[in-house]
Amino acid sequence: MVHDKAHELAAEIKQSEEYRAYLAAKARAQENPDLVEALNDYQEKQFEMQKKQMLGEQIGPDMMGQMQSLYQILARDPVAAEYLGAQIRFAMMVNDVYSILGEVVKA
Repeated sequence: MVHDKAHELAAEIKQSEEYRAYLAAKARAQENPDLVEALNDYQEKQFEMQKKQMLGEQIGPDMMGQMQSLYQILARDPVAAEYLGAQIRFAMMVNDVYSILGEVVKA
């Protein structure tokens, strides 16, 4: 029963506007190899920053400045901006689902 509901949830997520918009934006971004490289670089740096935060390390002003600069450069490109926005909206939806499930685990 629980597994069936999990599969239903997965199907609902695949049908969600957030997921479909993310896939469409990702497909448009992938048409430009230079943009893909820039987005991958940004996401790798973002992951490194998040990893440091999770480990309790301080994020230095150099890293913060670098991330802000990269984001500003990417945000000037309409395709990159659309992709990043869609990715954020999809991640927020998934985080909401995790939070709801997390409440059950806490009980």
